[in-house]
Amino acid sequence: MAEYAYFDAGTGGIAFDRMLADLDTVAPGDAVLLHGCCHNPTGADLTAGQWADVAAVLARRRAIPLIDLAYQGFGDGLEADAAATRMIAASFPEVLIAASCSKNFGIYRERTGILIALGGDRAVTQGNLAFLNRQNYSFPPDHGARLVSMILTDPALRADWQAELDDVRTGMLALRQSLASALRRATNSDRFDFVARHRGMFSRLGLTEAQVLRLRDDHAIYMVGDSRINIAGLNAATVPVLAAAVAGLSG
Repeated sequence: MAEYAYFDAGTGGIAFDRMLADLDTVAPGDAVLLHGCCHNPTGADLTAGQWADVAAVLARRRAIPLIDLAYQGFGDGLEADAAATRMIAASFPEVLIAASCSKNFGIYRERTGILIALGGDRAVTQGNLAFLNRQNYSFPPDHGARLVSMILTDPALRADWQAELDDVRTGMLALRQSLASALRRATNSDRFDFVARHRGMFSRLGLTEAQVLRLRDDHAIYMVGDSRINIAGLNAATVPVLAAAVAGLSG
């Protein structure tokens, strides 16, 4: 297993040139893991143009894209969040797509999702997936899958689910904008404006591990050592508290 460059902590964006350079070293047949939307842990997503460039490199290297679609609906909507995955699926002879229902259906404990394998010999692919299924869990619980199936096949339930999902999405976008604005006011700079451009539940603030420890010790504000925060864990009362604490790190 190897890693490729992705996040630029200095800008809060993507280190795209380094990412392409790293991807241009993969061997034919290598599986390359990509997040279809709402990148975890950074929150920084590729643009449509960048997705096209990534696809061109992977096609030239004859790699197999493995798309992690764990947060569909949390970024810009169900259709928009699937656009990159659909583009990749239409562009490669073989693609793997792992889609999760844990987040957008709120059923974490049921571990519900789907693995889609496109291309190749259908009988061989199905046989391999059946073998892996048997080795891993044989017959998994059906509760989560049954719930998702009921919702997606009932027009009224599906409409309710999509409306609730949109409420969750717009709520997180509002929190992002609120935090970015609060940080701009508190720091008197645009350093953290990227938070509003990020998508999904998470963002990395670009703080050092020492600064993360200061937030914990001085303000009882906890986050992962690489400064990843869960946007959904904020609210109107805690946004200014976090912004003021982060601004105080420069003092």
